[in-house]
Amino acid sequence: MDNQSIFQYSWETLPKKWVHQMERSEHGNRSETNTDYPFPLLCFLKLHTYTRVQVSIDICGVDHPSRKRRFEVVHNLLSTRYNSRIRVQTSADEVTRISPVVSPFPSAGRWEREVWDMFGVSSINHPDLRRISTDHGFEGHPLRKDLPLSGYVEVRYDDPEKRVVSEPIEMTQEFRYFDSASPWEERSDV
Repeated sequence: MDNQSIFQYSWETLPKKWVHQMERSEHGNRSETNTDYPFPLLCFLKLHTYTRVQVSIDICGVDHPSRKRRFEVVHNLLSTRYNSRIRVQTSADEVTRISPVVSPFPSAGRWEREVWDMFGVSSINHPDLRRISTDHGFEGHPLRKDLPLSGYVEVRYDDPEKRVVSEPIEMTQEFRYFDSASPWEERSDV
């Protein structure tokens, strides 16, 4: 089966409450679903004869602060049997929890932890939801667009105490004199 056949079959077979929208391109198929249905949708795509998705390539997040449901969670899947890529997208806000897909795709556990660590989108009953990319004492989620660029704390090594110290960041800026002359032009006062 090619991408067109998988797309057509999936659109005709899947319950309409599972899928809001489907799009097809030469690179793969894209489905949008509600936060309640990624698990049954991905189970269908893995177990059904005409899709046979075997690999969860990755799960990533996108932050759109202007939207009501600001976080988009994207599952990228691969069917090696039919040489087809499928992308399943769902949207969530700060308090909505998504259903985990660790049981059909064990490798998804790491990706779901990373989405939680970077964006703060948590999964319901995830078996091991803890930080994976940032320090365990890190405050906030670094890929959210509302996190200050400098962060909240500064980590440095204190030589007299012989240990790593975390301190709140102080934002001070000294007065600076900027010479507006171009370095490529000759100065007249020399």
